[in-house]
Amino acid sequence: MGEGARTLKMKARTTTILVVALTSLSFTLVSAAKLGVVQTEAGLVQGVNKHTGLFSSVDVFKGIPFADTPGLWEKPKPHPEWDGVLKATKYADRCLQVTLLQTETRGSLDCLYLNIFVPQGSKLSSDLPVMVYLFGGAFLLGASNDLAILGDSLYDGKEMAQRGNVLVVTANYRVGTLGFLSSGDARLPGNYGLWDQHAAISWVRRNIAAFGGNPDNVTIFGQSAGAVSVSFQMLSPYSKGLFRRAITQSGVALSPWALQREPMALTKKIARKVGCYRSDEDLMLTCLKMTDPVGLTMAGKIDILQLLGKGVVMDLLELAPVVDGDFVPDEPARLFHNAANVDYLAGVNSMDGHFFAGVDVPSVNKKKANTTVENVRGFLTGLTKEKGTSAVDSAFTVYSAHWGSVPDPAVVKKTVADIETDFLFLVPTQIALQLHADHSSGGRTFSYLFNMKTRIPGFPSWVEAEHSEDLQYIFGKPFATPLVYFPRHRDLSRNMIAYWTNFAKTGDPSQGGSKVPVPWPPYSKSHHPYLAINHKMSKSSVSYDLRQHYVNYWTETYSRLPSARHSPSQD
Repeated sequence: MGEGARTLKMKARTTTILVVALTSLSFTLVSAAKLGVVQTEAGLVQGVNKHTGLFSSVDVFKGIPFADTPGLWEKPKPHPEWDGVLKATKYADRCLQVTLLQTETRGSLDCLYLNIFVPQGSKLSSDLPVMVYLFGGAFLLGASNDLAILGDSLYDGKEMAQRGNVLVVTANYRVGTLGFLSSGDARLPGNYGLWDQHAAISWVRRNIAAFGGNPDNVTIFGQSAGAVSVSFQMLSPYSKGLFRRAITQSGVALSPWALQREPMALTKKIARKVGCYRSDEDLMLTCLKMTDPVGLTMAGKIDILQLLGKGVVMDLLELAPVVDGDFVPDEPARLFHNAANVDYLAGVNSMDGHFFAGVDVPSVNKKKANTTVENVRGFLTGLTKEKGTSAVDSAFTVYSAHWGSVPDPAVVKKTVADIETDFLFLVPTQIALQLHADHSSGGRTFSYLFNMKTRIPGFPSWVEAEHSEDLQYIFGKPFATPLVYFPRHRDLSRNMIAYWTNFAKTGDPSQGGSKVPVPWPPYSKSHHPYLAINHKMSKSSVSYDLRQHYVNYWTETYSRLPSARHSPSQD
């Protein structure tokens, strides 16, 4: 080989190496956008960058404190500053609570932490819409990292953040007796869990720009007790300017289980359990404030054995927010003027009440057992006891009208589930949507019904979307754990994430950069469309006046019935 040829070959090799090096460098630069260390108001934090694709990743920060360890029945206080860099790589403890089986407690008093999921591309994200999630759990249990599914929390925000191009935040708050016990007055005002949520949302407002979020475009969303919490945050005068939009999934502040009506009666019951009951209420409250938090937490557990066919499961959900004259200054129905500028999206699952119906009327889920007229009337007696026997007759007439002379056993069973869904979830949500639309001065309103068939094995064929079944799709589980889902579930998840994150971006679920299967028309004072959400969506997915006949019954006929007389509570 001649000198000239060798030189040319060396040049070619050098050029190739240079091209490879530059390509490698550019690939590194393209795929390397990540936040690293972030400055918050109390100190520096560092998360972990998780790759989600060739040129995409999500920065994940777990366990950032948004408040100090709260004192017993005290409002949250700012977190003291820390030195150095806080490694935000592990979820913090949940707030002290009973376990699911309620045989013991778990969690910590030091629990006011949040988690942040930031999608990244070739450039660092900035000015992203922010979505803050509040978990459910009957105000009794739950956490921002609840229910691990094949390794990841149910509320892991990576899929939603990446697919919707939004910044997702999940936050802890106090639950159980430590979060919601109240004397009904200034001595033990209650709503400590709501104050925790408020502190978390306020922290997001002050700090989220450093993570690439837009503090002027915050959406809060939640499910069940978390949806009720979102509803109370919307209605509180303390929330003015904190967020622009809100989503409630299967719960609102008007739900019959969303508010304590006799908080002192429950406080006395708890006091008896921990040995603090006194006829002098001040002495009793002083004793409670000196009691071990673990004992107080166990005293708030639900005693399922109390039911035994004598009542309804709703009666066991005792701990909840209260009208405290402060964070919740009045009855929720009178506070919708506070949400006049907030865009609002709300709905329920078509079988939200089925689980509760199965507890209240066990034959509903038994193949070989019929649900009798006596079963249904007995169930209605427990559900409508505040109105007395006249309500049982009128409700039974309305709900059995379509049965015919020889009712199909499956139709009777489904009717029980429908009654429970309507009473606990659907009707209160429809009232909230109407009140929001009536009081709106710029805030848009959207209504939905999630009616995908249940994925839970063993239930009757008529069962559609169970309580909480929407969450797996909102948080993208069909993508995160594809082996346990079918393509139809991924289609549904993709569409729900698109609607939810479009809404967070623009206030309109149909607009925002993510493709949706059908436009979702807004709800107004006199025009009541809703979107039926499932895996087969088309123009026919938009309907009007959701279960209007039953909504009218509960809001007009039932509400006008005289209340039954109650004997005064025994001390």
